[in-house]
Amino acid sequence: MTSKRTSGPLGGTSIPAGAAQPEGDGILVLRASTNCRDWNGIHYKTGLSRSNVGAQRLSMNVATIPPGAIAAAHIHVDFELMLYILEGNVRHYYGEDLQQVVDNSAGDFLFIEPGIPHEVHNLSATNNVVAVVARSDADEWQNITPYEARRPLPQVKPST
Repeated sequence: MTSKRTSGPLGGTSIPAGAAQPEGDGILVLRASTNCRDWNGIHYKTGLSRSNVGAQRLSMNVATIPPGAIAAAHIHVDFELMLYILEGNVRHYYGEDLQQVVDNSAGDFLFIEPGIPHEVHNLSATNNVVAVVARSDADEWQNITPYEARRPLPQVKPST
């Protein structure tokens, strides 16, 4: 696939949404991406990764968790993850058997170490949770494994 490259206001290379990686001058831009994948109760916008900009150590995109949705427990194998919550209220159950809890809201930053089991709950019945997600893995969809807690989690009733 070829793409038309254009120069942005400060130079660099502009990539139309979903376009293949052009060879460029060191700055690549992905414009106004759309949802590219639904995984584990989360909708992801096309972001930046090895597959479209040739990143070697990082990937980044925007994740949306619909009202009342849960991203089932999982582990990031051998990579770190950072989140910045743009909208909404979210609860992470984490650690062995998911017995620890942390709630976060818009404006919060989170860091999840490699290998930490966690499950994510949108605490609202009416609003999305939207977050910028950055990973220390250029292959953004690889190296994630399901996690089975030995004890059931308490049921969370989303607020309205």
